[in-house]
Amino acid sequence: MTQPAHKPNPIPNMLTAFRLIAGMIMFLLLAGAIMSAYLDPQDQFNLYKAAFVCFVLAAVTDYFDGYLARRWHAESRWGAILDPIADKILIAGAIAGLLASGTTGNLVIPFGLILFREFAVSALRETTAGRIELKVTVLAKWKTLLQMLAIGSQLLILAFGETFVEAPWMPTYAWAADTLVWIAALITIWTGWEYFAKAREGLRE
Repeated sequence: MTQPAHKPNPIPNMLTAFRLIAGMIMFLLLAGAIMSAYLDPQDQFNLYKAAFVCFVLAAVTDYFDGYLARRWHAESRWGAILDPIADKILIAGAIAGLLASGTTGNLVIPFGLILFREFAVSALRETTAGRIELKVTVLAKWKTLLQMLAIGSQLLILAFGETFVEAPWMPTYAWAADTLVWIAALITIWTGWEYFAKAREGLRE
């Protein structure tokens, strides 16, 4: 008698899908706060706060979906496809919202470098698909964590700036948050170069 096929636990993929949806909602909240001419400052800050909460919840799922998929042996092709898409929508949406808010003008270069790398590596993976396997490195995983911490720290300033502006520790926090963005950008570029170097070696073989 043939045994029924085992169906992997759907929870990891559900968490990934949640991150994808939360990333889109976060972007819409940021866009609404920036573009609406009918909101008073407090309503704008409320939208920023909601966007920050969406970002934090989505970022947390980035750890748990992979952890649970490995623990429950629930890795799937759909999850492998959806996971990087959800990450890029979350990161790119948050960066676009931060830049459009005008509060992070001094971070245009590092944010631009992060976006350039993410889209360039995505194009590289698509171009070399089926010929070269570009596995995610340990440093690339840390890169994603640093990106989310850096972006989250900037969203925190945007969402609660009116509360923290007079706090004595605010200048130090702002400097640390900006520095974290630069560190994340440099590591992001380095990991991108590693992928391109590996692809070049693979194409030569």
